[in-house]
Amino acid sequence: MSKSSYRTMLRSSSIIGGASVVNILANLLKLKIAAVLLGPAGVGLLGLYQSLVQTAGSVAGLGLTNSGTRQIAAASADGGAAEVGRVRRALFWGTLAQAILGATLFWLVSGWIAACFVAAPERANQVAWLSLGVGLSVAAGAQSALLIGLRQTGDIARVQVGSGTGGAALGVAALWLWGDGGLIAMVLAAPVVTFLLGHVYVSRLKRPSGPPDPPPLLAREWGAMARLGFAFMMSNLITIGGFLAARVLVQRELGAEALGQFQAAWAIGMTYLGFVLGAMGADYYPRLTAAIGDRAAAVRLVNEQTEVALLLCGPVIVAMLGCAPWVIRLLYTAEFGPAVEILRWQLLGDVLKVMSWPLGFILFALGAGKTFVLTETLGMAVFILGVLALLPLIGVTATGVAFLALYVVYLPLVWWLGRCRIGFRWTRAVWVQAIAVIGVAVAVDAAARWSEPLGAVLGIVLAAGMGFWTVIRLSEKTGAGGRLGRIAALGERVRNG
Repeated sequence: MSKSSYRTMLRSSSIIGGASVVNILANLLKLKIAAVLLGPAGVGLLGLYQSLVQTAGSVAGLGLTNSGTRQIAAASADGGAAEVGRVRRALFWGTLAQAILGATLFWLVSGWIAACFVAAPERANQVAWLSLGVGLSVAAGAQSALLIGLRQTGDIARVQVGSGTGGAALGVAALWLWGDGGLIAMVLAAPVVTFLLGHVYVSRLKRPSGPPDPPPLLAREWGAMARLGFAFMMSNLITIGGFLAARVLVQRELGAEALGQFQAAWAIGMTYLGFVLGAMGADYYPRLTAAIGDRAAAVRLVNEQTEVALLLCGPVIVAMLGCAPWVIRLLYTAEFGPAVEILRWQLLGDVLKVMSWPLGFILFALGAGKTFVLTETLGMAVFILGVLALLPLIGVTATGVAFLALYVVYLPLVWWLGRCRIGFRWTRAVWVQAIAVIGVAVAVDAAARWSEPLGAVLGIVLAAGMGFWTVIRLSEKTGAGGRLGRIAALGERVRNG
């Protein structure tokens, strides 16, 4: 990739990344207040409700967030304004029907969901309110597909900032006023605000081009997206449903307190990784879809995204591994001490997750839905079986160990599939970066288990060194000027002899 292309990629990532920083701060404040007011049991129930909305929304959405993005990006790359307009209209009417149907069905079976998944039939009325979140999540997914497919980076960032801060503010206010009774309002605040803001920015887009399409043509277009999206939906359902199943297992076997410990560690991982991977994904997926026909270009793009992901995530993972006990106490309370061990195992798994993330998009971009579903199924089967086998032996820590096992299996699998489909291989730079991050992460984790203060000092020092290298490497890739640019150029001359 040229330096100008790198700058474009990083500029898009920085815009979304800046929005993600705001969201992270808002989400961390929300988690802290929820932990103080509700304790581990309340935090666990909050996570379970959120997981229910995500799972049902994934089913009702039929994967159109992913397939719609792909279709819009592909139509835009071909330069067909009429084709883009047809995809937009089919996406709108299709997801409108899906949102209404999904919310209605969830509401009708809310009593069964409360009994089977929450293990509290008396909470059926609360669960019924979650149907609103299901419908709005489907609608917001269509808005996201449109904005990402058209690469409206600024609007995506504005929606993220508004939904993160607005949803957190409303959720915290509800919890502060109503206590446990405000849990449902806290869960619903994010999808409500996301949908409203998404509607504002989508309505500002230029109206779809071309004459109105007859309903049969729109139905065929929606059917094409649904067929592709079904595979995406199944993969999302397998992933989200698998983690929902883990939550149910923990609650049934160990109780609400243990579920809260799992949710605490899980929320941290999803927050900081979502910052980097979400920022890059908004730009990476449409670009990979457009380039997937050129194998050499696609391989370069995947390698570059992998290296950037490791550069950005590595220092954060290492620092958090060293400071895990203090991170948990800062973000939650002393009652969440058992979450430290879960978080450590999860962070080790996150290194492999970061490496596998760009590879998974190869199958997305190729439209290889069935293959992607199979890979997700295998990975999630490893996770669930690990939780089942280890819960009686090591308690809730089993969730962290099983998470690491998931990516020990998943990463080689998607690498092999990438090699078979597009001839993918990691470059030397990616190999060196990956080995360095894995080695440092394992060393810091071992030190922290032996002595928490030693682990903290080592983690912070090594993370700072990795962060400095990240700045140098990205400056080198983008051709940035100034002192860092000169240091990068010197490093390049040394490597070249």
